[in-house]
Amino acid sequence: MSEIKIKKGLDIHIKGSAAPTVALADCDYYAVKPTDYVGLVPRLLVAEGDSVKAGTPLFEDKANPGIPFVSPIDGTVKAIVRGDKRALLAVVVSASEANNNNSSTELQYTDSDNVRHIMQQSGLWTLLRQRPFGIVPPASATSKGVFISAFDSSPLPVDMTFALTGRDKDFQTGIDVLHTLAGKVVMSLDANSQRNSFLAHVANADIHFVNGPHPAGLVGTLIAKTDPINKGETVWTVNAQDVATIGHYFSTGEYRPERCVALCGPVVNKPQYFRTLTGASISSICTKDSLAEPHSRIICGDVLSGTAVSPDGFLSAACDKISVLPEGDYYDFMGWLRPNFKKFSFSHTFLSGFFGKQLKNLQFDTGTHGSVRPLFVTGEFEKLVPLDIYPMQLIKACLVGDIELMEELGIYEVEPEDLALCEFADTSKTEIQAIVRAGLEKIRKES
Repeated sequence: MSEIKIKKGLDIHIKGSAAPTVALADCDYYAVKPTDYVGLVPRLLVAEGDSVKAGTPLFEDKANPGIPFVSPIDGTVKAIVRGDKRALLAVVVSASEANNNNSSTELQYTDSDNVRHIMQQSGLWTLLRQRPFGIVPPASATSKGVFISAFDSSPLPVDMTFALTGRDKDFQTGIDVLHTLAGKVVMSLDANSQRNSFLAHVANADIHFVNGPHPAGLVGTLIAKTDPINKGETVWTVNAQDVATIGHYFSTGEYRPERCVALCGPVVNKPQYFRTLTGASISSICTKDSLAEPHSRIICGDVLSGTAVSPDGFLSAACDKISVLPEGDYYDFMGWLRPNFKKFSFSHTFLSGFFGKQLKNLQFDTGTHGSVRPLFVTGEFEKLVPLDIYPMQLIKACLVGDIELMEELGIYEVEPEDLALCEFADTSKTEIQAIVRAGLEKIRKES
């Protein structure tokens, strides 16, 4: 075990973190969405009205055939949701009573080829993400390691030790499976709170305790500090809760993508955790009665890099947090001209920016507090990114689409979430994450 100290970054303290209590989400509908996966062109394998079991293939990637995206639940295909040009947006499954089959089959995971075959046939392979590009790995892909962050440093953090309570055996089995598959598993934990958790005693994983502000808990930070990605190299990442899903399948033969989801935010009446399955309906967790302010934005994921969803939407594939903030679409009289102790300010626009952590109960909403303007060089981004890159120069290279320059500036090391703090602090209000994603997609399509 080693300790990694992060100095660059920024902690954003928003009230409304989830309390350590769990409720069972009563969900009737689940969805698997191709839009959750980068570069996926789906081929539909089911029709409306078809009966499916948990683990039944719903669609596959045309460019990566033989690796199914599967149903999380026993039920019936309720709807095939399409968008513009009949693009497949979601396959919605209505839950039915599960088949009470208590038989259990333990699968062998001592051979890497066998593990690969089982994961690809069962749908578990789609839980992996490959860097660079953030895609589901191709069937024949190899990796120099699997990297897992069990430390959430983003605003309104998820307590991963609490979320994985009762799943310690499945988690260890999942680590063993991934170690067999890739030969190397690296995991990060919070140095301040997880030293005595069961995660700190997991075998077959290189454990690193990380200390510092966000983005200390991002898996990209772990990769950069332990084994940076060079051109031609690939690594795999996986959500910590998905590790337990993999372990549960190899222990029992049952596909059960269980998810402990935090409902949090300053307008949530009772911030807490909900136990459900991947792809559950948002309405089964976040209802009108659970919000103190109806005019709010529901975000699947954290407030920096998550995706806004409607109340009748569904959890995304890797979502373990629903963040809710009040909408910021109001008129702010005199705007930044007023001295203000209630608004967060990284650039010291408001008086609150000079007092740092001394001020509590700061007000956060979805407002940008200004309009889009030219991208200025301020030197602020370099204070927020602990990776060995020049963030401003990389963003500009992505803007102009210069592939050679992007490669020289370290584009292979980053995903959009690694620069989310830059977007938050940017006085130009630039959509930096979208720019970085466009740069990565340009390279992926031309490589």
